[in-house]
Amino acid sequence: MKYLRLLIITLPFLLQAYSSKTISKETKTSKKWISLFNGKDLKNWKPKITGFPLGENFGNTFRVEKGILSIRYDKYDSFRNRFGALYYDKKFTNYRLKVEYRFVGNTTPGAPSWGFKDGGIQYHCQSPSSIGITQPFPVCLEFNLHGGNGKEDRPTGEACVSGINIEINGKRNTSNCTMPHVKRTFHGEEWIAAEIDVNNGKITHFVNGEKVIQYENPRLDSTNANAKELVTAGNDIVRDGYISIQSNSHPMDFRKVEIMEY
Repeated sequence: MKYLRLLIITLPFLLQAYSSKTISKETKTSKKWISLFNGKDLKNWKPKITGFPLGENFGNTFRVEKGILSIRYDKYDSFRNRFGALYYDKKFTNYRLKVEYRFVGNTTPGAPSWGFKDGGIQYHCQSPSSIGITQPFPVCLEFNLHGGNGKEDRPTGEACVSGINIEINGKRNTSNCTMPHVKRTFHGEEWIAAEIDVNNGKITHFVNGEKVIQYENPRLDSTNANAKELVTAGNDIVRDGYISIQSNSHPMDFRKVEIMEY
């Protein structure tokens, strides 16, 4: 009788624990990769190129050809600092982003000296609609994409910031870009997988599945004029934002842009 009474008392708690575990397991297994690029057109994406209003795709810079999202400059007479980015129209908080990219062709005439095989995946960006018409880069974090010249090391995967401060190994960054801990240079036109894991303020970059750098606690930089305007009620913590793909003067291809939200 004593054991029966004990079973009656504990049974609801056992069922609740089992239910919670089941729900947790279902939640974990329900997460899946969602493609942000449909392979057909630029649906749900908007270009913002320096000197032009949001939505104007100057020179057909961003285009889709044969299932590939391409960045091209064949209609530019000269680059003329017309930096741009292609923004997805949804804000994200915690997620894992996977992009497969490659550099192709030659750097555009008039590009900056660092423009050779330079691109980027920008994330935690300010809203595209809030970017000034002559503002070259948004307030954001960036996975810097680099390619080599066949001779010198030029590793990809740097953590770059624009109007945001970050912590690496407990210390605030002292420069706009921080080299990855694991340095890998790709010299050709091979496809490379870049992944960004964003989880409650902790951010990790991966190159071809290998962890290359990690940092945390992004905060708006109050000394940056654009970032200062985004501080609300004294709150400078950066928890979310938009995702974009840079156009920095070197032709690039993207065949996959996928996200898994947490």
